[in-house]
Amino acid sequence: MDNTLTNLDSIERAARRREKTRNTVVYIVLAVWAVMVLFPFYWMVLTSFKSYSEYNAEYIPKFFTASPTFGNYADVFTAVPLGKYLLNTTIFTVITTAVMLIVTVLAAYAFARIKFAGRDVTFLTFLALMMIPNELVIITNFVTITNLGLRNSFTGLILPSITSVFYIYLLRENFAQVPDELYYAAKVDGTSDLKYLFKVMMPVCRPTIVTITILKVIECWNSYVWPRLITDDQAYFLVSNGIQEIRENGLGRENIPAMMAAVVVISIPLIVLFLLFHKKIMAGVSQGGTKG
Repeated sequence: MDNTLTNLDSIERAARRREKTRNTVVYIVLAVWAVMVLFPFYWMVLTSFKSYSEYNAEYIPKFFTASPTFGNYADVFTAVPLGKYLLNTTIFTVITTAVMLIVTVLAAYAFARIKFAGRDVTFLTFLALMMIPNELVIITNFVTITNLGLRNSFTGLILPSITSVFYIYLLRENFAQVPDELYYAAKVDGTSDLKYLFKVMMPVCRPTIVTITILKVIECWNSYVWPRLITDDQAYFLVSNGIQEIRENGLGRENIPAMMAAVVVISIPLIVLFLLFHKKIMAGVSQGGTKG
């Protein structure tokens, strides 16, 4: 009996050692990976606080600065109207996200709950649009917006971005998980489809809706190709245009610290947004991808 207990205790201690060793290896790998991912951000912020002369005098890059300066941040706001670009980007992001949410919620609800002839075929055809390369869509959108005379306007910037096949699919799958019994009970009580959508479906699926909203905000804020293609009037430039202008006017090309300062200013809103809502993003993606 004593030998059996001793053997069990030895096995348990060996299992704990293996578990501890495995956890240690995993944490080391994660720590190294975190350093690799975060180092470019650290270098960007560090460089933005170095003066132009200090940066150029470094034959060997230094991982710290003894005399940080905020002059680079002042330079990027005076060299180009970066404040105006930030305002334009905010307007573009807010309007595009709001309209996209309306389109996405209504389309996802129709595909998930409303029965009409050819619904499944239409949805499969809709999903097939995801197979079309973005380059072809951009060309088509450019020709359409140009023919409509909407270049250099917020309407031209916003229209091609107000729908997303992926977001509709994600939300439709989430809506489909809500039990049918709730819908039938609501219809017996005389509840309209719109009222059922706003009172039942949207509250239940709030994590996914929040996730879609945040992802769309990030997508709009980081939009580069379309704004560069459809606008050449400075009054409608977004931050992506601003970064390119800073680089092209000589400041960013020669003054790397000033360029890094501009990138930091543009990145801060997205970093703060992600830090505040990262748990909701993970929860929404998980809920949208789980069946049953």
